Amino acid sequence: MSDRPITSHDVARLAGVSQSAVSRAFTPGASISPALRAKVKAAATRLGYQPNLLPRMMVQGRSGIIALVIGGAYNPFHAATLEAFSRALQDAGKRIMLVQGESDRALDEVVGELVGYRVDGVVSALSILSQDAADAISAHRIPVVTLNSGIMTDYIHVVEIDNAAAGRAAADMMIARGARRLAYVGADSIASRARQQGYRAAIEAAGLPAPLCLSGDLDHGGGLLAGREMLAASPRPDGIFCVNDLTAIGVIDALRLEGGLLIPADAQVVGFDNIPAARWPAYGLTTIDQNVEIMAKRAVELLEEPVKEARRPTVVDFTFIERCTTRPSA
Repeated sequence: MSDRPITSHDVARLAGVSQSAVSRAFTPGASISPALRAKVKAAATRLGYQPNLLPRMMVQGRSGIIALVIGGAYNPFHAATLEAFSRALQDAGKRIMLVQGESDRALDEVVGELVGYRVDGVVSALSILSQDAADAISAHRIPVVTLNSGIMTDYIHVVEIDNAAAGRAAADMMIARGARRLAYVGADSIASRARQQGYRAAIEAAGLPAPLCLSGDLDHGGGLLAGREMLAASPRPDGIFCVNDLTAIGVIDALRLEGGLLIPADAQVVGFDNIPAARWPAYGLTTIDQNVEIMAKRAVELLEEPVKEARRPTVVDFTFIERCTTRPSA
């Protein structure tokens, strides 16, 4: 058997068609009958032929490759965004370049490294933390769509939920069910600050003292430390909203295991993201679901759209999910 690569001419010869028919069969949207396309694909499969995409990329000036940048694997939310983005990109006929971000909060340094790979765009759940960083990313002239970032430019779209409304909803629920000493465990991100702002506004509107605000670093260990601070606080919080579910689970472990508290009798807890662990019987965590499948689908659609002059983010509805860490309604 010859060691030379199988070409489109070999496929054309086996299928009994022209070489241009082979090219059309492997070009999305090209004019070719379904029967002829199937015939060509069958011949290609038999020969083990894979089309060379480089000439098409050079002619079109597009690779069809989208960089998907994800954060730390320790956080199950990143696994959920990876799955949602992958499905949306595949449905859109895009090829995926998976990139691991060094930080859970910053996308800034990653985009410049991708320019040499000629990606057509970037999607990520990571944040852009400053306008300077956004301007530096935009200088590469690559479309970027982020989740809950808040900063937009001519090349950066944002898909988000109403984070301030989510914070208000968390406060309103716990206050309606008896909480009077509230706390927020957040992180250094635009989304976290918006959630805290809405949370604080609802507490102020209810005439209650301002919430105790702590940092949880987005992980279980940070939640544990925040929970220990709450146990030492006077008065101790009896309603706690956390930036994500991992943090909330850490807080619950500290309050239960080290403080001997009952959840939700002694303290109500609301998380964010609806990760699988939130549904575990040991926690039954009340949480806010960002509907990441819808966010990812809209993000991929936005890669093909110019940013409008108003530069307003695309907003997706969130879902409040009640479980066992908040008290039942009266």
